[in-house]
Amino acid sequence: MSGTRLDFSDEPAVRLDGVNLRYDRTGEVLSEIDLILKRGSFTFLTGPSGAGKSSLLKLLYLAHAPTRGVVRLFGQTTDDLRRKQLAALRRRVGVVFQEFRLLDHLTAFENVALPLRVAGRKQDTYRSEVVDLLRWVGLGERIDALTPSLSGGEQQRVAIARALINKPDLLIADEPTGNVDPEMGHRIMRLFSELNKRVGTTIFVATHDLELIREFDAPVMRLTDGMLARDVAKGDVR
Repeated sequence: MSGTRLDFSDEPAVRLDGVNLRYDRTGEVLSEIDLILKRGSFTFLTGPSGAGKSSLLKLLYLAHAPTRGVVRLFGQTTDDLRRKQLAALRRRVGVVFQEFRLLDHLTAFENVALPLRVAGRKQDTYRSEVVDLLRWVGLGERIDALTPSLSGGEQQRVAIARALINKPDLLIADEPTGNVDPEMGHRIMRLFSELNKRVGTTIFVATHDLELIREFDAPVMRLTDGMLARDVAKGDVR
């Protein structure tokens, strides 16, 4: 990673300029998106279903390339990177999906450790990291539990730990509280807030949970019909 990581301190974590996204013959999903996420920021993204929130997040974790416009992560323009450089950049981004995407035949420990195994690390070099992280998200007693035996909230915390195990500079969360009860939703958001304040991780959370948005002191952006409105007042969130 050391040969591909260009870390310009004055560059934002994320910058999108005039970005459009179109899938095949369908109309544009995203239109003229301009977005800046400063390093160390915490930002909410809201909007109705079908507005394009998940598509916007996919651009940020490099699952899609824009049809038009420029995407920059940490000062690097993503459309001119080689495969190895792109892989290195992806490792700086952690993603929490609404549907968890855990493997049922693996334990909590094994699910969290999977990105490290894929990267070629040996278990004796990362075991303490994984255990410490699972304890931090409140799963110290569930390290060896298989995924099906975990509650929805526990599975979400495993998914969060897996997204954090590579110590990402940017954490993207797509409806992270959508499958858990309100109490667990608040706990998850407090974990994100602590990560942002203690480590300085840039966090971008897409959510429909308007009550949660109103309770946290973070700016809000709203996506409607593929168009982005920035700095939405909390009283206008709906």
